[in-house]
Amino acid sequence: PSIVGMRRSWEQLNQLARAEVAATLAALPGPLRERAQTLPVTCERVPNASLQADGIEADTLGLFTGPAFGDEEHSVSPVPPQIILFLENLWAFAEGDEEIFRDEIHTTYLHELGHYLGLDEDELTERGLD
Repeated sequence: PSIVGMRRSWEQLNQLARAEVAATLAALPGPLRERAQTLPVTCERVPNASLQADGIEADTLGLFTGPAFGDEEHSVSPVPPQIILFLENLWAFAEGDEEIFRDEIHTTYLHELGHYLGLDEDELTERGLD
């Protein structure tokens, strides 16, 4: 059962996030799911100092890093493609509501997956993933 406003441990947030990412992945159409399954998802508390020094806002919910799909072989990026979810920011955004947290994990994951697939912010907004 969801207990609204209850403080969650890192392990609980991580478990909820991983379960939501798995459920979101499972609901994707086959070819998209196959492509998405190869993209690692990392969970962090908040953007670290290095990311913030690179211009990532402290309250960012998620981030796609590395080359987009299809650009990997042309990229000189030292970072492989991955999605990073910032769980403490997502929990704060959800104001401690587990259902909203799950919804935001779902939306943020799909938003960052869209970047991996080459969609820009406008195209993601058009799809309701802003």
